Amino acid sequence: MSIKKLPAATRPREKLLAQGAQALADEELLALLLRTGVKGQGVLDLAHAVLTQCGGWSGLLRADANALSAIKGLGPAKRAELGAVLEIARRALSQQLAAAPVFDQPTVAKQFVALTIGALGHEVFAVLFLDSQHRLLKHEEMFRGTLTHTSVYPREVARRALELNSAAVILAHNHPSGAAEPSRADELLTHSLKSALQLVDVRVLDHLVVGHGQVVSFAERGLL
Repeated sequence: MSIKKLPAATRPREKLLAQGAQALADEELLALLLRTGVKGQGVLDLAHAVLTQCGGWSGLLRADANALSAIKGLGPAKRAELGAVLEIARRALSQQLAAAPVFDQPTVAKQFVALTIGALGHEVFAVLFLDSQHRLLKHEEMFRGTLTHTSVYPREVARRALELNSAAVILAHNHPSGAAEPSRADELLTHSLKSALQLVDVRVLDHLVVGHGQVVSFAERGLL
């Protein structure tokens, strides 16, 4: 059914304004972003189809540009709007991490790395550089490709930490396969980086492994 044919009180925009965004179903929220449907398919049906094809919001946020362009009804304008929303979320989380110590908001740190590297189809190793109060100074993707003990260089992480006058770091990398469970190689790499950074008086507070819909914390597992 077309949104115009719905009773005014049940239309997504009016419903959001009257009851708040939390009152909307997933397809209603996405419909507000998409705004219009396609020939033979109203915007609510399109939103439902997109979420079903992507496996829900988490899959949609992980989808890259090529995957989105293959979905019928998502033209350049709609893909740009979805990309803008994702970037707004990243920047909002980054500002939260810069304003308060990361351990005051561990869930925010996990959400941030999930949004920044969780959607990538290749493996990357990122570092959150923190100040002496454990607030975010900068987030950088430092290495990419197949990550091994020899492809991530501790000296480069230490050099960058000194350049930024960082007192601590949170390490993060993604598993494009989807499984967030740390490997033995991940553990060895973490301890190698921890040892190297100790030499320049920089603490490793955590290592976050990002899979599909899950982020595993080394600190929470007692692996640091």
